[in-house]
Amino acid sequence: MKRTAYYNAVPQVQDQWPIRKALTLSDVDITHPFLTLSRQQVETHIVVYMTPQQQAHLRSEGQLGLNAQDDDTGDMYVMKLKWRGSYYNLIGKWGKVVRGKGLDVGQEIKLRWFNGCLHFSVPQQQVVPTPVARMVAAPLVQDHWPIRKVLTSSDVDPNHPFLPLPRKSVEEHILVHWVPQERERLRKEEQVSINARDYDTGDNHGMKLKWRGNYYNLIGKWGNIIRHKGLGVGQEIRIRWTNNCLYFSVPEERYVATASGHDNWPVKKALTLSDVDTNHPFLTLPGKAVEDHILFYWTPQAREQLRNEHQVGINARDDDTGDVYVMKLKWRGSYYNLIGKWGKIIREKRLHVGREIRVRWDNGYLVFSVPQ
Repeated sequence: MKRTAYYNAVPQVQDQWPIRKALTLSDVDITHPFLTLSRQQVETHIVVYMTPQQQAHLRSEGQLGLNAQDDDTGDMYVMKLKWRGSYYNLIGKWGKVVRGKGLDVGQEIKLRWFNGCLHFSVPQQQVVPTPVARMVAAPLVQDHWPIRKVLTSSDVDPNHPFLPLPRKSVEEHILVHWVPQERERLRKEEQVSINARDYDTGDNHGMKLKWRGNYYNLIGKWGNIIRHKGLGVGQEIRIRWTNNCLYFSVPEERYVATASGHDNWPVKKALTLSDVDTNHPFLTLPGKAVEDHILFYWTPQAREQLRNEHQVGINARDDDTGDVYVMKLKWRGSYYNLIGKWGKIIREKRLHVGREIRVRWDNGYLVFSVPQ
């Protein structure tokens, strides 16, 4: 079954930027100016620090006015954060920011919430050209990935499988390592076959890099990679070129499983805005955590039923109160939803964004707890 990633909240300090994104073509399009941000990151690192009134307004109205400060210049803007369901848009003065800072595809924007204000920074990148005659591929190290991108819904659509990459990033970090004849062939034929290697698994793939003007598409076996790795919206893919091969990695976010025992809660999650929405009540749980710590204890027949029917009825027990609920676990591909009586649980336990829910499987029950 497919897997997904989820984010861990990081303590806020002044020089820390928990949200980072390589700007895409739509992010810097001044004819329709908005900055798209991952739902999971926004709710984990921004919404959780808002006041309850701001959270309620964002939930009911679908957007919220806020102050945004450019930490590079000190300029302040009145902007809006708009909830789009699976992602958020930052709108208002974004077009002015794009023009004023001369933003381009591939630049990295950093964001954080601090003292009731959204802060952002797009530091200037210093690119040092390397003479072609002395070009040497640097050793591949796990934390050195010059191209990073948060996957969007179109990136993980297996029906139209391709991965768009910013032109500037590809030309600075991939094509710069090619000989002039290879670059010219890409320009003339618009696509070139390349070797690609999954750094996480060691699998090799024959793929193609296709020139699309302002960006490049990685095509060929991308659909297989989506399915085999269970890629989902909001995961970060990292890319680099070395030893005449395109390496990519989609590392799984880490979670810590404690030693087994009655107080063992291997699945822990900070509740997001969608998790506490009583109009559409469901709890989203990461695929890997569910498969490692819940489905692992099921019979093969139960797992097969979930795979075939995409949902299975289960018994759930509130460890805080002892209440038992008849619910359903629904497979959504790269994640799972807990549905049924979740809206009732939200109201009775008065759940809100940022509270931590803990989950485990115990003697045929999905047991959960939201400690005070």
